[in-house]
Amino acid sequence: MKTSGRQWTVTSEEQGLRLDRYLAAPGRLGSRGRVRAALERGQVFFNDAEASLSDAGARIASGDTVRVWLDRPGSSRRKAGFEASGLHILYEDETLLVVNKPAGLLAVPLGRGASRSVFSLLADHLGTGGHRTPFVVHRIDRDTSGIVVFAKTASAQQAIKDQFARHEPERVYWAIVHGTLRPARGTWRDRLAWDADAVRQTVTDARNPKGVEAVSEYQVLETFGDAALIEVRLHTGKRNQIRIQAAVRGHALIGERQYLAGPSKRTGPTHSRQALHAHRLSFAHPIDGRLLKFEAPLPDDLSDVLRRLRRQGTKRA
Repeated sequence: MKTSGRQWTVTSEEQGLRLDRYLAAPGRLGSRGRVRAALERGQVFFNDAEASLSDAGARIASGDTVRVWLDRPGSSRRKAGFEASGLHILYEDETLLVVNKPAGLLAVPLGRGASRSVFSLLADHLGTGGHRTPFVVHRIDRDTSGIVVFAKTASAQQAIKDQFARHEPERVYWAIVHGTLRPARGTWRDRLAWDADAVRQTVTDARNPKGVEAVSEYQVLETFGDAALIEVRLHTGKRNQIRIQAAVRGHALIGERQYLAGPSKRTGPTHSRQALHAHRLSFAHPIDGRLLKFEAPLPDDLSDVLRRLRRQGTKRA
């Protein structure tokens, strides 16, 4: 049964039905399983708005329009929740892979013969379907957890990299830092220069031709006396940006080993890696332009840090 691109108008006899039950009827999608798959893949439109799985129980009314677009570009192979060698794939279609990277795993190998990485795991995953390798869009540090995007084609890679270059994607991180931030929300602006010999960022000034502007917005979500959970929204995406911008203000990340300027060296909560997590990311799909939004919850190790801090006393921002 060919249903791609079909549209129906709800009659008075059908009003009050759930959306999923309406679509599961013979002559439409024919089963709840097919309806669920179509909703997960962004192939259902309800009154011209894209419907998701959360809309399955929506009640339809007489005159509503329901459309199904099964061959919508970018929707045919989404595999939310698929596990590839322990790596959590949040989204997959014929052009993209969005993953939730665990801490301790490189996003991209450091030269030939390098150790296990997200790139190598995804290459193995794609190799089962035709010996393809992923295209790198962006990366996060080995000991930072959270969302990373890879492309399956060079054109998709370039389209998304162009969005990043224009600072269009929403990039939101959660970090646990030392100290109490005042004010509780604000903007960090610095000029940074990468020191290739030391393999780290440095704060510089306008006279340094290698310097680039780094801008982040922060907001305190929760305070614990000698530490805080903050949300940081990147306006630029420089390497180690959040880590150095927090540190130079005396609020190094808990677990930080490299950026420990000034008051950040004081004793306090500790952790085995920097407490930084790429929590939320949104960008336009490179094929059809629809907005894709992804969110990754805090991993267990950072949740444990928060639990320990809360036992010591918590104050909401």
